Amino acid sequence: MTHTVRDKQRLLARVRRIRGQVEAIERALEGEAGCDKVMHLLAGMRGATAGLMAEIVEDHVLTHLVDDEKHPGALNESAAEQLLEVVRTYLK
Repeated sequence: MTHTVRDKQRLLARVRRIRGQVEAIERALEGEAGCDKVMHLLAGMRGATAGLMAEIVEDHVLTHLVDDEKHPGALNESAAEQLLEVVRTYLK
């Protein structure tokens, strides 16, 4: 079972929160909110989307990079964590 299936409900909850943020941006634009308000909402939505991407990438690396059953101990956990740290930093 893949991590997206295993964590489906939690991931869908994050997507629903992002949808709410997008709807808030739409309402702000429809209501002619100031650009500062719209930028703030956009930054929040971007951060939430980046966080979701980071979570999916992290789980992918740790789940699919090396098949632990076929190659026990082959995953270099230190190297994987270094890669994930770079990805997390990039997605901020």
